Amino acid sequence: MTKPHEADAAVIGGGPAGLSAAICLARYNRRVLLFDTGRGRSTHHQVNRNYLGFPGGIATVDLRAVGLKQLADYPEASVVHHTVTHLEGDADTGFTVHGQGDAWRARTVVIATGTLDHFPHFEGWEPYVGRSMFWCIACDGYENRGKRILVVGHTDAAAGEALQMRSLSPRVQLLTNSHHEEFSPLYRERLAVARIPLLHDQLLHAEGEDGQLHAVTTRGGRRIELDSLFSIQGATPETRLAVQLDVALASTGYIAVDVEQKTSVPGVYAAGDVTSLHSHQVSAAVHEGSQAASAANYFLYPESLKAG
Repeated sequence: MTKPHEADAAVIGGGPAGLSAAICLARYNRRVLLFDTGRGRSTHHQVNRNYLGFPGGIATVDLRAVGLKQLADYPEASVVHHTVTHLEGDADTGFTVHGQGDAWRARTVVIATGTLDHFPHFEGWEPYVGRSMFWCIACDGYENRGKRILVVGHTDAAAGEALQMRSLSPRVQLLTNSHHEEFSPLYRERLAVARIPLLHDQLLHAEGEDGQLHAVTTRGGRRIELDSLFSIQGATPETRLAVQLDVALASTGYIAVDVEQKTSVPGVYAAGDVTSLHSHQVSAAVHEGSQAASAANYFLYPESLKAG
């Protein structure tokens, strides 16, 4: 192993939250290491249309590229294209970031590792993500007004999403895509009242081209024509590194943070989708990244410079 590299802050995750945190820390003249594997939600094909300042929207991959270019203006910041495998240490002795045969040292850590979405998996599914297969009504619902929408999921959360979609289109169906279902009697009744077909079946194949879905077929032999699919099958927060540092998790499984993005461990902060079950928005991620950076920067000041 080479001699560990030194930094004031290690930011883990190169999405909007991590980029925001790294840029803000660099502007505090802090030495920053941004660990970016080039994966995650912001590497899909979707266009973000509800982030202030981009009329017509901006593709999230382009937002990442602009963010990396912006970060490159600061000599205090470096991007490390390594997967972080292990985190250890504390605020008194410093944190060690391990990854792919190397190690780095940092006085603070910002965890912005996001979530792993549970999309329906069928042959050739990935090119549809962000183009006609979505996970967020706030992000992509508006563009699907009046279209044939298939919501996929087997819980009340999926039923609720289907009901919300009825405010955008009268052509909504719900496919469980599971061997079992977890709908409560209340949501079954609401679906029936809203006349939303509930299909107990599993997705098998998809028809489409250039990222646009046209129809799906199910194991039961159904062929469902559609314009868009909203996957409400849940997501798993990427908390493995946080757990290694004994960071407390909320009851939802996401990283518990306060209003300044502080975790339960001094010197460790979290930002973006990994901190909340809801509000998975670029705007929220950028805000949380900036907030985490400000809190980490203040933590790094000597006590003589801290008021109160």
